Amino acid sequence: MTGYRYLFGPVPSRRFGRSLGVDLVPMKTCTLNCVFCQLGATPATGWQRAETVPLDAVLEELERWLSVDGRADVITLSGSGEPTLHTGFGEVLAFIGRRSSIPSLLLTNGTLLYDPDVRAAACRADTVKMSLSAWDQASFERVNRPCAGYRFDMLLDGEKAFRRAYGGRLWLEVFLLNGINSAPDDVRRIAALAAEIAPDRVQLNTVARPPAEDFAVAVEAGRLEELALLFDPPAEVIGGYRADTPAAADADADGILAMIRRRPVTAAQIAALTGLHRNDIGKRLAILLARNSIREDRRGGEAYFVARKDRNDTEPPSP
Repeated sequence: MTGYRYLFGPVPSRRFGRSLGVDLVPMKTCTLNCVFCQLGATPATGWQRAETVPLDAVLEELERWLSVDGRADVITLSGSGEPTLHTGFGEVLAFIGRRSSIPSLLLTNGTLLYDPDVRAAACRADTVKMSLSAWDQASFERVNRPCAGYRFDMLLDGEKAFRRAYGGRLWLEVFLLNGINSAPDDVRRIAALAAEIAPDRVQLNTVARPPAEDFAVAVEAGRLEELALLFDPPAEVIGGYRADTPAAADADADGILAMIRRRPVTAAQIAALTGLHRNDIGKRLAILLARNSIREDRRGGEAYFVARKDRNDTEPPSP
């Protein structure tokens, strides 16, 4: 998908199928600096809301995409950071609701839901996925590393208040890391707080792409299944993305680069999205590697392709 600055994909999501992403903040603009973040470390955390990208330009791109393509399982506010930092994210959700039959999804870390205005705007989403991966201030700082002055009780109180106000589908993600927040007693503490929030679904997740910190290590699948039983009702364990039908997508080298710039992916994930044969994907990845646009990062026996941070594409040397 080319010609868009604020839209990306549709990309394969392990939970939501083919997701058109709407990116409302510059790269790594976030309230948190989570040790497990697939986008790397947050240069400077903060919680000041602003029109971080032009709202009119975002809506124009959405209008164009709906007219030209308009095929996705969900339209997701996500991308490079925390979308609720954008003061107009509720207007984007309202626009999607007016102009499309595709359901909207808000992916938020939940930190700004203490604000009544943010809660009211978030209520416009068909589905909201928010996060809870700690049980007190110390664990919150260890796992999520919040911006200065932000307290764990603000997160918890905001998520409870949102649950009371929101009539849509509410999912709670619990991100577990081996040896950091995965001990059974710690997970029981998180589960008790999740019960107080009362989401429609609780999902356990762990590292699947290269994280911000090397010490953020995945919990094994079998162990996740055991820990899921500590929730009442038992939590769901997030599995890999499965595509029933290969999806149409821009599949040239630049289209694949746009996908990788949003999140690290494997060749198999690219294949699931584009329907390309692995040999064709290999050729396109070779072009991007030769340009020095991407690098290969091997984790857990799999090769993930990650965009270079400086994003400077250089032509390969002449043969």
